[in-house]
Amino acid sequence: MKKEILIATHNAHKKEEIQQILGEKFKVTSLTDYDIHDEIVEDGHTFHANALIKAQYCFNKTGKPSLGDDSGLVVDALDGRPGIYSARYAGNHDFSKNMAKVLAELKDQQNRKAYFVTVMCLVDESGENYFEGRVYGDLTQEIRGEQGFGYDPIFVPDHYQMTFAEMKAEDKNKISHRKKAIEKFLDFMK
Repeated sequence: MKKEILIATHNAHKKEEIQQILGEKFKVTSLTDYDIHDEIVEDGHTFHANALIKAQYCFNKTGKPSLGDDSGLVVDALDGRPGIYSARYAGNHDFSKNMAKVLAELKDQQNRKAYFVTVMCLVDESGENYFEGRVYGDLTQEIRGEQGFGYDPIFVPDHYQMTFAEMKAEDKNKISHRKKAIEKFLDFMK
């Protein structure tokens, strides 16, 4: 029997990406599947705190093992911004505006180093556990590619020539920050 994991999101892209990475042993559900539409206030000051807030909320609502994640883009030349504010850096979940703001702020910067980070928190009957993944790379000068979501069209991972948005989903999912966090989660679940 598949083990159900409730992902604390309404983002269909994220649910699909996590299901692809987790594979057949797990049934990934989301807040939408449970018809939970309350806004979860992410008022933590770290990725870890926000991941816990989401996972704890879902577990309290459903009693199902719940995985909250907080992800973001951390840019060296911007002193770590957008960081925990990645989804609402220039407009709430308006990633075209968010990317435009980052690119504008980096206009005269030579240092374009950045990394994506995902912190996942599993809350279940036994408590809370954290899993972190990072992928390092550089930011482009312009938007490139149609795949993915978020900042994918401006992020080129180290050792690659294309952005996450130019990659096939299965190729991105082999190296992504979310994949690295989920691998740690899978090791824990063994």
